[in-house]
Amino acid sequence: MARLKVIGNYVSPYVRKVLACLELKQLEYEIDPIAPFVGNDAFTRLSPLRRVPVLIDDGVVINDSSVICQYLEDKYPSPTLYPRDIADRARARWLEEYADTQLADVLIWRLFYQRGARRHIFHEPTDEAVVQRALETDIPATLDYLETQLPADGFLFGFGALSIADIAIASYFRTASFVRYQIDPARWPATAAFVAHVLAEPALVKLARYEDAILRLPLAEQRAALLAAGAPLSSDTLDGGTPRHGLPRG
Repeated sequence: MARLKVIGNYVSPYVRKVLACLELKQLEYEIDPIAPFVGNDAFTRLSPLRRVPVLIDDGVVINDSSVICQYLEDKYPSPTLYPRDIADRARARWLEEYADTQLADVLIWRLFYQRGARRHIFHEPTDEAVVQRALETDIPATLDYLETQLPADGFLFGFGALSIADIAIASYFRTASFVRYQIDPARWPATAAFVAHVLAEPALVKLARYEDAILRLPLAEQRAALLAAGAPLSSDTLDGGTPRHGLPRG
């Protein structure tokens, strides 16, 4: 059994951020790939806000993707995912926070959740007004800002490897692509090229194979599909079976 255990679904951008850190640091782990919507009461005790991911390290329980990634960096500092220069490190943390708040809001809660989770998990109608405002106003404004922050090529901090900020930003666009959202490269060329470059990294490509294996499958069928794809699944699960609304940000 792996010492490190992640609770959370591969499709989640918060979970992807943590898994990318584990992959880049070449740490052995196992995963209970539940969606937060179906976590049982034991999951609630581990994650009182009912959010993913949760990391369990030899009995130590850690919540929130940013806290988890910093924990992994502190405990397993090589290779580093945070710039060594103090000003660059502050900027990396800001861009990670921007991704986890603003990108999460416009790409996940106003788009992916509306077109994906509401429709296919809760069998509720999409709020098309929310989606259209996101597509026409909220997402373009966010991309206008990112276009001023991202490099025309390469990674954010130019030290030849991914940083936490690169991973965080690209993760949200990967999940948005599941509901067929793509960045317009004519309007936002730097952002489009940056996201494509990050997602082409081997660690993200590896995770994408598992994501693709479960995309558009009912939650009840995902575990079997992941086993068939060779994902490092835990022997037990906190899946409660019945979807319920919660606060699945992480």
